[in-house]
This record gives sequence, structure tokens and C-alpha cells, in this order.
Amino acid sequence: MKRFERLERIRRLDPVADAPEIYRLSATYEFPWDYTRALELALYRTYAVPSIGRLLARTAELTDRTQKRYDDTALLLDTVLEHGFVAEQGRTAIRRINQMHRSYDISDDDMRYVLSTFVVVPKRWIDAYGWRRLSRHEIVAAAEYYRTLGRHMGIPGIPKTYEEFETLLDTYEKAHFGWDEGARRVSDATLGLMASWYPRPMAPLLRTGVLALLDEPLLNAFRYQRPGAATVALVRRAVRARSRVVRLLPPRRAPHYARQNREIKGYPNGYRVADLGTHPVPGLRGCPVRHLDTSAVESPE
Repeated sequence: MKRFERLERIRRLDPVADAPEIYRLSATYEFPWDYTRALELALYRTYAVPSIGRLLARTAELTDRTQKRYDDTALLLDTVLEHGFVAEQGRTAIRRINQMHRSYDISDDDMRYVLSTFVVVPKRWIDAYGWRRLSRHEIVAAAEYYRTLGRHMGIPGIPKTYEEFETLLDTYEKAHFGWDEGARRVSDATLGLMASWYPRPMAPLLRTGVLALLDEPLLNAFRYQRPGAATVALVRRAVRARSRVVRLLPPRRAPHYARQNREIKGYPNGYRVADLGTHPVPGLRGCPVRHLDTSAVESPE
């Protein structure tokens, strides 16, 4: 297989009707490392909205059980990606997500914003750091994939196009990013988790490296000091250098899913999808997105 042969296959598919297949090819064959990093950043961005970050701090899931929360989130989303919206495993994952999330009645605006980060942040990351830019087919398919996921999760008023998702994200962050003490604790715990994946002496360097990849509004919301210009340039050049190496490698022959990532630490002996996640007590545990409890078996439209 040639380096761009899979892209040619993607372009032969319908970006709406075949959205799950296109997104799967893009996320598990073309850009598995980039999608992992971008979706981590997507969720991290949501903490900077005080209504979201404050709630996450109150649940303590991301401060006291950071690795488990990371693993469960990645594995549940990964199951839907691998098995789709109709197969039993995909339906079980969505049902588990909805059971966890239904405890809190959060604004529709916050729900749509969280969904928009899944669509927009990966596109921007890959355009900046991927071995190639996303094709239009991949952009449309990703938006359609998350529209479908959002409908299964009971989110109302979902944007119809990538451009609408992008406008929503930018306007929402401009209006709502701000300081919250609880959100800062969640952010610090997340940075600590990322550093814990590597030898302890590297932790300060890794934390600085992550901060160098964040944009000014995000740094300001958490009141982090921006690394020096030379550090920012060095870190971003290093990530781009990786993409140039990847471009020269043979194309991936087998899909790579999040469950195969070294960052997933909590299930060395395997897991059952139905057991993933938490069992929140209404009013005490939960997450930033309210969902309906029936949508795992609903038709998406």
C-alpha cells in the first residue's frame, strides 16, 4: 500500500453516509497518535469553562481518580469508534456513558460546546502537527460522526456542519473561558497524570512541554505562566518533526485503537465495557454533560 492510498479510498466514500467508516480510517489508521493527543486536549479545554471545570472538581473524579477517569473515558469512546452505534458493544458503551451522565442537569449550551471540542480540536491539531492535513471528506465525516454520537447522547440543537461547530467553539470560549479555583485543580491533576506516564525526573520538562502547546486564552483561564518563546518554538518544532518522520514511514497495516495506548494503565487484565466508568449518585457524582437515559437504543434521527 502506498502512503496516500488510504486517503484515495476515503475520497471514494460518501462523507455523510459513510461517516463512521471514514472517521474510523482516519482515527485508527492515518492519525491514531494525533487523535489521541487532540481528544485529550479537547476534553482539557472544557475545564476552562467555569461551569464545567467547577462541576468536575466537585465530583473529584478527575482529581482523586485521574487515571481511572482518563482510562474509562478513552475506552468508552474507543468502543463506539471500533464497533459503531448499532452493534451491541457500541450500544453498551453509549448506555454506560448516559447512565453516568444523567445525574446532572447542565445547560444545553455547555453540552453542545463539549461536543464541538471533539470535532474542532482534532482538525486544528492535525492541520498544525499531522503528517498531512485532513481532507474535506474527513472533516465532514468527523462532524457527522459526532452529530450522530451527540444525538445518541440526547444533546439538542447540534450544529449541522463543521463550520457551525467551529463557530460555536470559538464564540463560546470567548464568552465563557475564565478563572475558577476548582477548574485549576482539575487542570493541575490532568497535567500531573500526563507527567506520570514517564520517568519522574522528566515531570517538570513534560509539564512545560504541554503548556507550550496550549494557546493564550487557555493559559490565561488557568492563570498559567506561558513558557518562553524559545521553549514554545522548540516544543512545537519537535512535534512537527515527528510528523515529517511519520510521513516517510510505510502506511499502517492494522488499526490502532485507544485501548492499545500505553497511557491506558488501569486494566492490565482486560475489562468489560458494561463495567467501565462510575456509578454516580445524583447530586454528588457526575460529569459536565447531561444526557438522556434512553438514547443508546434510539435511532439517530
